[in-house]
Amino acid sequence: MSKKKKDGKSRLVYKGTLEITRAGRGFVIVDGLDKDISIRPEKLGNALHGDEVRVEVPEHGRKFGARPEGTIIEVIRRKQTEFSGRLQVKQHFAFLIPDSDKMPVDVYIPLDLLNNAKDGDHVMAKIVEWTAKSKNPVGEVISIMTHEAANDVAMKSILAENGFPLHFPDDVLEEAARYPEGVDSAEVKKRSDMRDTLTFTIDPVDAKDFDDAISYKPLNGGNFQLGVHIADVSHYIEAGSALDKEAFLRATSVYLPDRVLPMLPERLSNELCSLRPDEDKYTFSAIFEINKQGKVKDYWLGRTIIRSVRRYTYEEAQEIIEGADGDHKDVILLLNEMTQNLRKARFKKGAINFSSQEVRFKLDEKGKPIGITVKESKEAHQLIEECMLLANRTVAAYVSGIIVNNKPVPFPYRVHDAPDESKLSMFTVFAARFGYKFNIDSPEGIAASFNEMLRMVQGKPEQHVLESLGIRTMSKAVYTTDNIGHYGLGFQDYCHFTSPIRRYPDVMVHRVLQECLDNKVKPVKHMEAQCRHCSDQERRAMEAERAANKYKQVEYMQDYVGDEFEAVISGVSSFGFWAETVLHKCEGMVSLTDLRDIDDFEWQEGEYALVGRHTGLRLGMGDHVKVRVVSANLEKRQIDYMLAELPQNIHTSRSRNIHSAIHKTKTTKQTTKRKR
Repeated sequence: MSKKKKDGKSRLVYKGTLEITRAGRGFVIVDGLDKDISIRPEKLGNALHGDEVRVEVPEHGRKFGARPEGTIIEVIRRKQTEFSGRLQVKQHFAFLIPDSDKMPVDVYIPLDLLNNAKDGDHVMAKIVEWTAKSKNPVGEVISIMTHEAANDVAMKSILAENGFPLHFPDDVLEEAARYPEGVDSAEVKKRSDMRDTLTFTIDPVDAKDFDDAISYKPLNGGNFQLGVHIADVSHYIEAGSALDKEAFLRATSVYLPDRVLPMLPERLSNELCSLRPDEDKYTFSAIFEINKQGKVKDYWLGRTIIRSVRRYTYEEAQEIIEGADGDHKDVILLLNEMTQNLRKARFKKGAINFSSQEVRFKLDEKGKPIGITVKESKEAHQLIEECMLLANRTVAAYVSGIIVNNKPVPFPYRVHDAPDESKLSMFTVFAARFGYKFNIDSPEGIAASFNEMLRMVQGKPEQHVLESLGIRTMSKAVYTTDNIGHYGLGFQDYCHFTSPIRRYPDVMVHRVLQECLDNKVKPVKHMEAQCRHCSDQERRAMEAERAANKYKQVEYMQDYVGDEFEAVISGVSSFGFWAETVLHKCEGMVSLTDLRDIDDFEWQEGEYALVGRHTGLRLGMGDHVKVRVVSANLEKRQIDYMLAELPQNIHTSRSRNIHSAIHKTKTTKQTTKRKR
């Protein structure tokens, strides 16, 4: 915050993130302010939703307790600089008519920046200039999408909406192309050579960037050596280079159902840095002397060179764990036993055993979903997960113990705060209705209570609702130099070390770690700001991934309009409830308007339910219902359902009347659809 005087009046200037409502009013969210700053539409200037801005607020003159009002005076950083839309070409100029309503004005395109695009083409354009005095930004066409499928255009638009550039700048690609193949003999001498140690990768079947490998070597006395080897991206990316600046700007790879938008050019992510089998690779490693109980006797951290001998998919490794024959079967079984012991010990010490379901789309050759499956976390996944967790917390604990000039080393920790007290209080009251009691006297007590509940709820009707609401009580994990620990994992020290191909904080960790090992620590200026940027980009990537998954769900359900499915109520609000199909995990809305023929429902927020005033019918989170698909709107990325059958656990004296009302609503909807 800063102060400035204008016309003799004192004003405050804040930096924050702008959010714009559908009505056009803006709100600037500022760290440390109790209330967001309200911005009238005429005072937004050319700032857009998601931009980082400076806002000016009068220091005096507002009523006590009222929301401050301000004026945008500068756009510091735009969330989105690339927009898709339809091109209109005139005699002397052209305009892009944006697809997204988040861009309220057309983009002016000079004829010399059309790059062969023609009138009517569907294109992607990048803003190259937008002065405060200009209503319309100046843009340049960067790609023509006229002949691309609608779902391909939608995926690119989702990435652009969340501020992720679709292409790497030429100087970045040129820099990546300069690196030679193979390894350099002089560099190899600086590293611990582990090419003779049994090393392999376990990854998803469709993975192309292998940034972690594990190795095994037997030792005397029953212990063995476990190596966790991570692609040494920091060897290639020089701090401050064009490649480094672009990687930091993106901060993360983005994973959509049909593509990956990488943080690094493919030359690095899929070739030089990827730990492909039968190739010598530079790595940064955590080497442990450990036993099969998971007890670490000693460890070593440093740069290495490895050679993977085998690439396993998770499915192949799981088959071996379940009894099938396969390469290095004894090693995989031993590592599985060890990592399962690590996992049990972690939960015993306070880690919370939340499990979330992820969907995977089966796509045809045009990217259209033709099937949806639910990903399962099996022992093969857990084997890799526990090895990575061990390496991450070991690196963080090592760096946290180093003091330079009587101060801890600035370091990008991955932290997770304790649950929000108000959310936790509401949740524990709700859980108590199902007979689950919580000890909220200490963080340890809360974690133990969660694990006990998660164990006891398995297979019961309330499992879905309690797991879902329990996750919502949790804080969000972020990157920061303030090492408060990781509550969900139960670790005092934690960082991200194991995925530098797809996460920039891991690159930062590698650089600081090497300085600590060399005893040449040079504290990075503005590291907290860098951490905040990486956390923001991670959130944007998650928003893009959710939007893309939603698009594919809607695209899939377009073929099932009129069909009925078993579903679970997954959310409740004042305007209806959301239901998720059991078979496909496709979530849609049943609006309050469509329930009026059944009853007049009231939203009971603390109950997570809608309750009928006359019938007493309760529609609450976790209830099983049958829904009918009314519409699937790709433009809005929205599925609309209607209630087709009562929840299975509803028994009221008026059930017959309620069933009649539901049947009447269904008949009305069908008749309306035929008339249209």
